[in-house]
Amino acid sequence: MHLRDLPYPDPGDPDIRSGTRFMLWLGRRQLGGQLKALLWGLVNQLSIAALPLGVGLAVQAVADGSGSGLARAAGLILLLGAAVALGETLLHRATTTNWTTAATRIQQLLARKTAELGAVLTRRVAAGEVMAVSSADVEKVGWFVEVLSRFTAAATALVAVCTGLVLYQPELGTLVAVGVPVIALASLPLLPAASRRADRQRERAGYATELASDTVAGLRVLRGIGGERLFLARYRAASQEVRSAAVRSARVWALIGMVQVILPGLLMLAVVGQGAALALDGRIAVGELVTVYSAVLLTQYPLRGFAELALAYAYARPSARRTARVLALSRTDTGAGTATAADPWDGPEDPEGPEPATPPRGDLYDPLTGVLAPGGRLTAVVCGDPDTAGELADRLGGHPVDGAGAGTGDRPSVLLGGVPLDALPLECARAAVLVQDTEPVLLSGTLRELLDVPSSGRIPVAAALSAAQCGDVLDTLGRAADGGDAMAARITERGRSLSGGQRQRLALARSLVADPPVLVLDEPTSAVDAHTEARIAEGLGRLRRDRTTVVFTSSPLLLTAADRVVLVDGDAVVATGTHRELLRDEPRYRSVVARDPGDGGPDGGDGTPCGPGWTTTCVTTEERR
Repeated sequence: MHLRDLPYPDPGDPDIRSGTRFMLWLGRRQLGGQLKALLWGLVNQLSIAALPLGVGLAVQAVADGSGSGLARAAGLILLLGAAVALGETLLHRATTTNWTTAATRIQQLLARKTAELGAVLTRRVAAGEVMAVSSADVEKVGWFVEVLSRFTAAATALVAVCTGLVLYQPELGTLVAVGVPVIALASLPLLPAASRRADRQRERAGYATELASDTVAGLRVLRGIGGERLFLARYRAASQEVRSAAVRSARVWALIGMVQVILPGLLMLAVVGQGAALALDGRIAVGELVTVYSAVLLTQYPLRGFAELALAYAYARPSARRTARVLALSRTDTGAGTATAADPWDGPEDPEGPEPATPPRGDLYDPLTGVLAPGGRLTAVVCGDPDTAGELADRLGGHPVDGAGAGTGDRPSVLLGGVPLDALPLECARAAVLVQDTEPVLLSGTLRELLDVPSSGRIPVAAALSAAQCGDVLDTLGRAADGGDAMAARITERGRSLSGGQRQRLALARSLVADPPVLVLDEPTSAVDAHTEARIAEGLGRLRRDRTTVVFTSSPLLLTAADRVVLVDGDAVVATGTHRELLRDEPRYRSVVARDPGDGGPDGGDGTPCGPGWTTTCVTTEERR
């Protein structure tokens, strides 16, 4: 794989049973690149290992007064130097390619998983953790992949040096052959402690990153309630914990580094002492002593590969484990590694992808709760518990909550036109049903880019903005844009420069432009005033005519505009009808919509309890005042 061939047409199906297995799978997928790096690593390392032979021959030629011998030794050193330079250059090129291709493969796997999970991802993994996995963890795993071939070449070179010295000068060579493995393996007892401390450092750094991300995301709210100092103190404490963990981790690695310096030094002293005694006795020549000495001196270079591999593995293993944990998530999770019912990469291998399936049409029905949204109608769903509403909205869009995967166990899939959403390819299911949750995200960019989404083309952008009552938003953006063009105005990250109501209306306009066959809206007008809400209800009904629309709300204005209203208590539908019918006949509906404590409350006039079995929080007379 060359860099020009990236990205991969298909990043593959990773082994996510553990972090180590994931790294092994990654290495197998890069076998060609690893062998190429190993080849050039051997050229580099063996050339370095052979340099002492040339130096020894040159010294011996000088001692013997042989000009031709000195010329041959100089030629050998020159040839080996050229081989070292060539091997180092191409080794760096090969290992960098391995790092880049490994990081790209992981990034593609994470991007594919993010697209598969959608909004489910951040409910299962913290946003800061996702950011850390996709950046720092990818780099650490890529580093291990890069180091692996270089370490293999270094280990091979050490074996060659020890074998060569034993054959060249048995007495000194045997001493080196015994000492080098001891030096290489001396750090192994320290690695578990180093790995644990590296894990701790990474855990605390991930928490600090998550805390910083959440603080920045809620900065406006924090300023409004005066909570900046509190969160600053929390982040300062988290930062100090990261520093302390880093210092403790560095101490272990400093100890490993000390071992890697002291032991080779002791071996060098032993070799020099033994060699000097042999030379004084006339048992070895001066050139042989210089050769052995130089070889031992140069073994420190490949020995660094052992320390580098240990360091890379200690950091890469927890990173690979976290990456594998994210990749093991699925839309229909009942446990780690559970396969999804509809994987967008399943099916025949076609470089251009299979032909997109036509989304089904018809009624949207949830057999678990009994919620039915007739095709082409506007259905409002009222839930006493906002969390239940959010979970049900996600379920209707094919995004089940944790442990409640659609199509798993006793949790049947939502049906669209009689077809289970989980039986559809992911792209088809996403094209059929669009869910706008209660806190929609606005991506940074211009307003034109924000509204440039895949759509049917039936709804013009201007009509969507008008229906969502975005006139004041356009005026505000137009004043801030060059030339007064509101569509060219830039939206900051997550729309933080806008008010909550403005963000909500722009998100609604984006959903209307998309014009999906089924649109699910969770409290789309919770941050706007009643006058604006009434006009939005009118515009929504006009633009979504003959389209299936489900709105989770307790607003009387939206409920009045709905063709059908469904009341959900806990996990089941308890009443259906129009807003007026339910307001007249259903006390539990009145307790949510009209906030009437006399209906469905503990002292309700009709005797219907608002307690066990009814998830709505009772509204007392004192609270209403």
